[in-house]
Amino acid sequence: MLTSRLYLAALISTALGGVALAQDVEVSPANNSFGKAEYSPYLDQGFPDRVYFGDTHLHTSYSTDAGMVGNRLGPEEAYRFARGEEVISSTGLRARLQRPLDFLVVSDHAENLGLAPMIEESNPDLLRTEFGRLVHGLVKSGKGPEAYEAWIGRMNALDDPMKGNEAVTRTMWERETEIAEKYNQPGKFSAIIGYEWTSMPDGNNLHRNVIFRDGKAKADEVIPFSQYDSVDPEDLWTWMADYEKKTGGRVLAIPHGGNLSLGLMFDDVTLTTKKPIDKEYAERRMRWEPLYEVTQMKGDGEAHAALSPNDEFTGFETWDRGSFGAGVHTADMLPREYAREALKRGLKYEQDIGVNPFKFGMVGSTDAHTSLATTTEDNFFGKVVPLEPSAGYDRFFEVVAGRLSGEDPRRKSFAWQTSASGLAAVWATDNTREALWDAMSRKEVYATTGTRLMVRVFAGYDFEENDVQRHDFAAYGYRNGVPMGGDLAAAPEGKVPSLMIRALRDADGANLDRIQVVKGWLDAKGDLQEKVYDVAWSGDRKTGADGKLPAVGNTVDAKDASYTNTIGAPLLTGYWKDPDFDPKERAFYYVRAIEIPTPRWTTYDAKFFKTTPPPEAPVSIQDRAYTSPIWYTP
Repeated sequence: MLTSRLYLAALISTALGGVALAQDVEVSPANNSFGKAEYSPYLDQGFPDRVYFGDTHLHTSYSTDAGMVGNRLGPEEAYRFARGEEVISSTGLRARLQRPLDFLVVSDHAENLGLAPMIEESNPDLLRTEFGRLVHGLVKSGKGPEAYEAWIGRMNALDDPMKGNEAVTRTMWERETEIAEKYNQPGKFSAIIGYEWTSMPDGNNLHRNVIFRDGKAKADEVIPFSQYDSVDPEDLWTWMADYEKKTGGRVLAIPHGGNLSLGLMFDDVTLTTKKPIDKEYAERRMRWEPLYEVTQMKGDGEAHAALSPNDEFTGFETWDRGSFGAGVHTADMLPREYAREALKRGLKYEQDIGVNPFKFGMVGSTDAHTSLATTTEDNFFGKVVPLEPSAGYDRFFEVVAGRLSGEDPRRKSFAWQTSASGLAAVWATDNTREALWDAMSRKEVYATTGTRLMVRVFAGYDFEENDVQRHDFAAYGYRNGVPMGGDLAAAPEGKVPSLMIRALRDADGANLDRIQVVKGWLDAKGDLQEKVYDVAWSGDRKTGADGKLPAVGNTVDAKDASYTNTIGAPLLTGYWKDPDFDPKERAFYYVRAIEIPTPRWTTYDAKFFKTTPPPEAPVSIQDRAYTSPIWYTP
């Protein structure tokens, strides 16, 4: 039975205070030392009591493809902005977040890290190199584009222009880690150390963000592994293992941009040897890459309409045209590019080789190259500095991807298609590097496309419909089930998995349209299946003869770039019991929570700058969240 619950405004207010929806790691008294009886029931609470929102993928002027194309803001400004301070953008605009983030990973590209700041300061170490003198001279004589082209040509050819000058990279890396230490405030704001490994074989995207659990002391024992070292993820994993062995620290990687990989991100074969994925590969991939960045500025990667034709909410911010090289995108690449299809294929791999290589949780982040982690539609500063807010032509029509794929515009992605997305939502015990990293490692995370809606889900075999309304929702959920990112063991005889779900709107954002459960499974014939179930929704809508729920409506005023919360619901809760469960079939479940329509950033721009977006640009969008899956294994 499908159910939906709406709470009164007073309850919403309480939940927004940050304590209503807690998750748990280990609730069992056997795993805690309680000592004597105490009046307060919260003394030994060992589970997360709130969700933390942040960005695991932000670039500053230390990334050469940002610093040499106009970004003048370094890591310091990035952290200040993320903490809620006003910052002047590289184009001279005042910028500020509506609310501070809880954490930030400055993930500058490893490839010639800090080149632009070194040119700006006439760094002596840089000027000792032939290439350094070349680009320094070009920039200082007003030929910045020529300097950038000189660098990008070497980078794309995997010809490191600073090879043999490790001290240059080490100096800039240690500056980044020093700034992270300066802005890290445990309990208040976490400046998490990281960088981006920018693998791009033939211009196809295989990028990973490398996230450290550790502070400066351990991170400084290495310098970032770059695509000059190797473009093969397996070599990155070896470097990560060596880091942990050398330092005693911990590190994980988050892939992103599979929609720009031309089928390489979730391929059936290894990159270098082209051997079919085997058990060892699958084990290593899941050891080092527990998460996937499913949504960001360069498009949403949850699902594709061609792969999920019965899901009316696919086609959201889709980039499926080309990559950064000359390759041409074809339809057969899609199954190896999108998260839902990879999660399904992972079930088949687990049956065939014993390990699931695509058993990942999901986060969102920005990939902004402006040093400004802006993710709301009304405050979007663009992908790169030349695309910061303005009435200029490039704000909408600059080619962002597919430049080398020919003249056909259908192979290109333009600036107007860039998404104001996304955020990583992490359920953790504290706002510290260690607690946040641990939550990422155990996949207790979800992705949003830019807003801060709160979502949590538990799956188990003994939940009942009224359990969704329990005051001890989280503790009960953990005692009797597993959270997002968890695993359900084989079902007891006669039992069926059931999910308890709560979703709360962004305090400063839009109401909710619906909660859905996305199920993928491997059927008895060995075929992969999927189905999307509407579990809870706003209003008194009824499903039609086709089983579909009518649209929630749309209050967006395009001319005024406004909307109202007169439709939708501020809080939705749902209890769902799998109506198609077969205890012999491998499956996963994840929750998708969808907001009511709101104006897209292009609509806000059109009002403010009196510009005209292309007719293909959506006037409104429905922001959403995707939780990490819960897996069922017979």
